[in-house]
Amino acid sequence: MTRDALKGDWLIGMIQPKYHNKDSEVPDLYPVGCAGKIASFVETDDGRILISLKGIARFKLLEETTLINGYRRARVHWDPFNTDIHTKDASKVDREQLEVLLRKYFEMRKVNASWAAIERAPDAQLVASLAMQCPFTLEEKQALLEAPALGDRANLIVSLLSMAITEDLNPDATLH
Repeated sequence: MTRDALKGDWLIGMIQPKYHNKDSEVPDLYPVGCAGKIASFVETDDGRILISLKGIARFKLLEETTLINGYRRARVHWDPFNTDIHTKDASKVDREQLEVLLRKYFEMRKVNASWAAIERAPDAQLVASLAMQCPFTLEEKQALLEAPALGDRANLIVSLLSMAITEDLNPDATLH
């Protein structure tokens, strides 16, 4: 797949498997994925290619097409996410609330962080980094991917951090 992308437009689409359908050899997919452009690559001595991707835009899966060279391909629809490319997201992020919860979460989980770097990071970069690096479930990460705007993703991260903190404080509490 990577070699084919490097021969073409350097784009790769990624989409999470949803669950494994017992009647199929391949897992079903979530309806929304993300396209990334290969920003850099290095071929290793053993023939692997290590790549860095820069996110371009989300897409909606329309249908899978024929398997080629062992990887899945699809027809996708870009329009639901055209603001990913064409406009700057001006959504409001409650940075103070996000950083307070993040500090508490990291403290409880004993995660060392460069607070100077976190405080300097632009809202979009911080939210994207947290969405990728925090140990959220696949379903939570998918919800973050599908959130309409930056402010929505930030609010969802705040909710997820709050729930994790509450769970850490009350590990025996269960929802019924």
